[in-house]
Amino acid sequence: MSAGRAGWYADVASRVPRARRGSRVRRADQTPFHPSRCNFFGADAGRFPRKAAGMPIAGQGCNGAHRRGPDLGSITMQRIALISEHASPLGVIGGVDAGGQNIYVANVAKQLAERGLDVDVYTRCDNAHLPEVVQIGPRMRVIHVPAGPPTDVPKERLLPYMGAFADYMIARMRREPDPVDVMHANFFMSGEAGLRVKKRLGIPLVTTFHALGRVRRLHQGAADGFPDARFKIEDTLARRSDRLIAECPQDALDLTTHYRADAARIEIVPCGFDAQEFRPVPRADARAQLGWQQDAFVVLQLGRLVPRKGIDNVIDALARMPRDPQRPTHLYIVGGSQATPDPARDPELARLMALAHDNGIADRVTFVGRRDREALHLYYSAADVFVTTPWYEPFGITPVEAMACAAAVIGSDVGGIRTTVDDGVTGYLVPPRDPAALAARLLQLRAQPDLCAALGRAGYLRAHRFYTWRGVADRLVDVYRDVAYPQRAGTAATRRTPVSPTPGVLAHRKENA
Repeated sequence: MSAGRAGWYADVASRVPRARRGSRVRRADQTPFHPSRCNFFGADAGRFPRKAAGMPIAGQGCNGAHRRGPDLGSITMQRIALISEHASPLGVIGGVDAGGQNIYVANVAKQLAERGLDVDVYTRCDNAHLPEVVQIGPRMRVIHVPAGPPTDVPKERLLPYMGAFADYMIARMRREPDPVDVMHANFFMSGEAGLRVKKRLGIPLVTTFHALGRVRRLHQGAADGFPDARFKIEDTLARRSDRLIAECPQDALDLTTHYRADAARIEIVPCGFDAQEFRPVPRADARAQLGWQQDAFVVLQLGRLVPRKGIDNVIDALARMPRDPQRPTHLYIVGGSQATPDPARDPELARLMALAHDNGIADRVTFVGRRDREALHLYYSAADVFVTTPWYEPFGITPVEAMACAAAVIGSDVGGIRTTVDDGVTGYLVPPRDPAALAARLLQLRAQPDLCAALGRAGYLRAHRFYTWRGVADRLVDVYRDVAYPQRAGTAATRRTPVSPTPGVLAHRKENA
């Protein structure tokens, strides 16, 4: 970035008004929730904020984005197993079942490997031509588990195969010369497999749900295709996981409210972004590369084309905006299962295209199709505003990516978005399924381009301060070490004190001696 553009970073906060903060949260049963028992980005929280103004990821007073990996001293933590049954780090992003979890697992694995840890990612084999083991880095392996047919299976139908998934993991881990110190399960089905492995091998289990079944059912009702057995599995995971990772304050609150999880075992660690992958490009340059109109007011929607993402809400909002010949508004929708949009193969795409046509704005909406991640920063940078208005969102990585590219963000006031988007500072929060409220904010930003740019600059600062993958991984390593070596958890001084590993790791070492 040029020195000229860099000058605005230092004074952004003083030029943009601060948003109003939230109040203490109470559980549905009126039992006070005590956030001070829950590790909030490594710092004690006297209140559980609706939106957090300051969230040091890797420890109180530390900026995780610029902190070196934790010093393991003489502690011999060596191998981490990431379990992600349906979301492979090698998956194509943008399909119905490929999105944020794939990105999360891929980046966490990469960061852990850079810290000198060996990382195995266990994911289901969904193609008969895939090799059993793919070495994707010096210390990173993707292990394709034969569980169920080697073809695409909707994740809602994968639960019956988790027994075979766990059996494979147990057999393989027993053969491996190096023991696994910690398992990190991603999603409830991975957690189900992880619990079985933990019972047999005694390996500590950390669980990130990414989405909670009871919350999903509340929002989707009959459209939720997961079996009711999911609830019991999640209840068990909430009790038996050595640590639970919540991705935002709302996620932690849902765990304590709907699953009565012990807040003392919850760590709030967000998702992140890759600063090399998502970086601002001058808007004129980005639009020139994409062939977009330079004087247009560009609204961007990017992500999976599924109903819960609320893309129809964005189209309805655009239809409510009067046309402005001086600054025409155009909506670009990036995502889908195909690089070239094909409504015959994508029912949700067909529905959205019909909605734009019925609203008389088909000429103002472009369906771009799926794009490689290497190109996404161009789309974020070319937009005046990025919009995401899902019904619910456990975390939502796209607002963070947009902020990293200095785009203003309008998001639903739900889930993780209400934490990542600082209302009135980096963008605006609007109610979900409220196209009138969204249209009003879009009209405000179309009329005030300087405000739109200031929000984007503030978002850039926020993303780099709180949401880099480096800071996320620093915090996760702290969690792994605490559950693998509970005898030394607590003070920084114990980090250099030799301690004994868990009984499961000791048994593995004896078995393979």
